Amino acid sequence: MINWSNLDTLGSYKELKDVKKIDLVAAMSGENGAERVKKYSVKMADSLSYNFAAKEVDDDILAALDKLAKEAQLAEKFEALYNGEVINTGEKRMVLHHLTRGQLGENVMADGVNKREFYEKEQKRIADFADKVHSGEIANEKGEKFTTVVQIGIGGSDLGPRAMYLALENWAHKTGNFKMEAKFISNVDPDDASAVLNSIDVAHSIFILVSKSGTTLETLTNQSFVMDALKKAGLDASKHMIAVTSETSPLAKSDDFIEAFYMDDFIGGRYSSTSGVGGAVLSLAFGPSVFAQFLQGAAEEDKLSAEKDMMKNPAMLDAMIGFYERNVLGYPATAVLPYSQGLSRFPAHLQQLDMESNGKSVNRFGEPIDYVTGPIIFGEPGTNGQHSFYQLLHQGTDIIPMQFIGFKNSQLKNDVDIENSTSQQKLCANVAAQIVAFACGKKDENLNKNFKGGRPSSIIVGEELNPVTLGALLAHFENKVMFQGFVWNVNSFDQEGVQLGKVLAKRVLAHDTEGALTAYSELLNI
Repeated sequence: MINWSNLDTLGSYKELKDVKKIDLVAAMSGENGAERVKKYSVKMADSLSYNFAAKEVDDDILAALDKLAKEAQLAEKFEALYNGEVINTGEKRMVLHHLTRGQLGENVMADGVNKREFYEKEQKRIADFADKVHSGEIANEKGEKFTTVVQIGIGGSDLGPRAMYLALENWAHKTGNFKMEAKFISNVDPDDASAVLNSIDVAHSIFILVSKSGTTLETLTNQSFVMDALKKAGLDASKHMIAVTSETSPLAKSDDFIEAFYMDDFIGGRYSSTSGVGGAVLSLAFGPSVFAQFLQGAAEEDKLSAEKDMMKNPAMLDAMIGFYERNVLGYPATAVLPYSQGLSRFPAHLQQLDMESNGKSVNRFGEPIDYVTGPIIFGEPGTNGQHSFYQLLHQGTDIIPMQFIGFKNSQLKNDVDIENSTSQQKLCANVAAQIVAFACGKKDENLNKNFKGGRPSSIIVGEELNPVTLGALLAHFENKVMFQGFVWNVNSFDQEGVQLGKVLAKRVLAHDTEGALTAYSELLNI
């Protein structure tokens, strides 16, 4: 039987707080550090591994974390989730994004429909559609091929798919898998849509409108913006647009679209990159086979996340170490630092994934909790970030744990040797140097130049960034967030915190305001 208990009621949490902390500077200095790098590493899917040598843990702390993971029943709760129990208590829904890339357990049925079969059917429909677009069977009014795809969506309909597209764009060019350029319109700011429309040939562009409900204000506003631009260009908008929506949405049977592809309420926006939300744009941009490889990587990582042994389950281990940093060591934030330009928007996606999921102050039953939950997430690709906020990471008053991501090889394989090392070698050298610098520091009598060290980090290392490794990375962080939500006993799958602002914005537009809302409306000339 599963018990959904608050963290502060668990005996092993109280025990964990009494376990002796480690001295990270001593642990990572000299041969001690070298041994930890070899010892504290767990294999992930494909070529990836999760190395946590520079985290503030040792065997005693890991044993205590494992005991807590067992008492909190993390493995059992994941099993309940993928077998179709109602885990999203706020919206009384199952949580089924794992089924978009594989089946870990039993058949999951809803309204007489096998959900794995439903997701596979939609993936097949998207693949067939993409193939017809690439062959020219589906074309514009003049029978000319579409050359650009534009996704219109916001939040999880933009951040995840955009991050995935940018991550694979160079790889696709290098490997001959680049089919169509993709652009994204998300912000209701008219300058966003205008900039994208000004950068493309609308006559040869196909637009994907993504809205599960079919009522998202920003997305429908941008749809109207795009339809107006197509009309002004003398084009039939219905011959240039497809929809990704729910079967009950007003968009589902609309004549405004060439085709509609379906999603459902069991997949939240921030978890939707492996559904049709990511599938349509990635299949059009790179081809269905590339999207299938992406799903393969995610499925392989999901299997590891179903491991009951924490030390063989990289997502659970990462989650528990992150929980320890937040709830025992008291660190307020986590920096995500990919040393790969392809992952330039990955931290932005993880911001939504983590902060929208676990930024909660009530438990999954709506009761207040008396302990901290999700950290602030931010990040930037290396080495750019080194010249931005690393000053604070090294010498600031707050200790901010870090998650590095690095690859041994570049995507384009285009490099130059300068001063006896390539650019890729310089990039990797910076990752290694930063991890050790953060952990060990450097003493100096001049306090302005003194580095205390003791700044914890982990690194996920792989051979190269490709569709399989990208899928594995995505699933790792999705599952990490899920496990942390289980530990904190919060519902990681709703997002009531985004609703109030939307309601008030509608009142402003309807001129139904008072007090400060009226004053701000006047200040902004609404």
